[in-house]
Amino acid sequence: MKKLIFRTKRSMVIFLLLLSPVLAIAQVVTGKVVLFDDKEALPGVNVLEKGTTNGTITDIDGNYSIHLKNPNSTLVFSMVGMITQEKRVSAGDKVDVTLQSDHYQLDQVVVTGYSTQKKSDLTGSVTVVSVDDMMKSAENNPIKSLQGRVPGMEVTANGNPSGSATVRIRGIGTLNNNDPLFVIDGVPTRGGMHELNSNDIENIQVLKDASAASIYGSRAANGVIIITTKKGKEGKIKLNFDAYVTQTFYNNKLEVMNAKEYGQALWQATVNNSEDPNKNNIGYTYNWGYDDNGNATLYDMYLPKYLDTDRTMLTSDTDWFDAVSQKGLLQSYNLSVSNGSERGDYFFSLGYLSNDGTLKYTSFDRFSARMNSSYHIIKDVLTIGENFSVNRTSEVQIPDDNILDMALKALPLIPVHTVDGTGWGGPTTGMNDRHNPARLLYDNKDNKYEERYAYPFREFWEIVSTYGCQVLYGYDAHSPIAFLEKDREYKAHEIIDGLELRFVENIILR
Repeated sequence: MKKLIFRTKRSMVIFLLLLSPVLAIAQVVTGKVVLFDDKEALPGVNVLEKGTTNGTITDIDGNYSIHLKNPNSTLVFSMVGMITQEKRVSAGDKVDVTLQSDHYQLDQVVVTGYSTQKKSDLTGSVTVVSVDDMMKSAENNPIKSLQGRVPGMEVTANGNPSGSATVRIRGIGTLNNNDPLFVIDGVPTRGGMHELNSNDIENIQVLKDASAASIYGSRAANGVIIITTKKGKEGKIKLNFDAYVTQTFYNNKLEVMNAKEYGQALWQATVNNSEDPNKNNIGYTYNWGYDDNGNATLYDMYLPKYLDTDRTMLTSDTDWFDAVSQKGLLQSYNLSVSNGSERGDYFFSLGYLSNDGTLKYTSFDRFSARMNSSYHIIKDVLTIGENFSVNRTSEVQIPDDNILDMALKALPLIPVHTVDGTGWGGPTTGMNDRHNPARLLYDNKDNKYEERYAYPFREFWEIVSTYGCQVLYGYDAHSPIAFLEKDREYKAHEIIDGLELRFVENIILR
């Protein structure tokens, strides 16, 4: 009987060992990926088990083999220029897939300056940004929303509520500045992009390589960001209103030491440096000594009730980070009306944005209005129109870029205010009252700048004929006076297709 049991167990073990390769094989899904048009094999197609990091790619013959982590899964087939497909599979299946070309990606129109081209025909480095994805982030500066969406481009902000950003496309050079050239509706602009309403943008394109210099000259040495605003589309009148309210705050708040913790750290540092901790000039008094093993031991510490001889500043336990920061509130309201027909189109928008910064007494407000219109004088031959924008901005900026650094380094025992509540902590050891970070923010609250922009104004004629040219006349006026005087410094003349200005004028006059 024992022998029978032993033989049965041994047989079961052998059976399981023989079965294990079969089970492993059963978890594998194989197949082939081909092109829809001509059924040719597609090498290099990404095959990913959805929801996992488990994946593979097709070989030179379009074949793939993937070992599933789950018996029933979904495989995602993707490749640049192809429409992504998902297939529900089970362990052991053989799944062949046919991918179609993504004509939308390849036929996407890209504005390069002198012309518009299909993305598939471009030889230079151009990145087209999805405005829909960009609008998912609540940013009052559309350029800040480009961070992480354009390969190789770095966007950093200085912390001001306007969202002013520093953009680097082609790295940092040693000559002149490193800012890219901004072009709005064909007109180069010197304005900051925080003045532009994000809701007015149709698309954004970034020219990154040296070929941009052939279009815009030396100004394009640091790259070019081309912004095209919205136009009316044929159909019924479209009325759109959107609004959002967002609270902003520091996600990673730094924890600073309180007065007791700072005193302990100061004592430990001076003792480690073989100095007398009671000779500090801050006000800490220590009761300390050495234990039986010769180790320095702190028994107690004392602080004076007042930090100054006039008894105006009580010894405190101040969290200076909390003293200068707050929860901000970002509000945005936008209204637009647009329509189009065979004769022309128009787009009109009004916008208001208010941003209370995460540092106290800082703020940014923007009123914007835009009118884009065009009229087809001769259908498919001659079009005239203008793009016009007026923005008014006001801002209370951060008085010092190092304000947070100052707050983190300020001594916790110094109060924000004096005893009567009217004065400011300091001057005392460790801080001058003029360097009180809370005071710097408060005294700066009335330093509000206001600017009005007629920006950028663009008149255009389009002549669609054998030559297929376009003439642009526009300028970037950053004050009402500059706008009325049409200061030549801001004028820009751009000729599409590289035609000479006099040649285009001859065409127009005919």
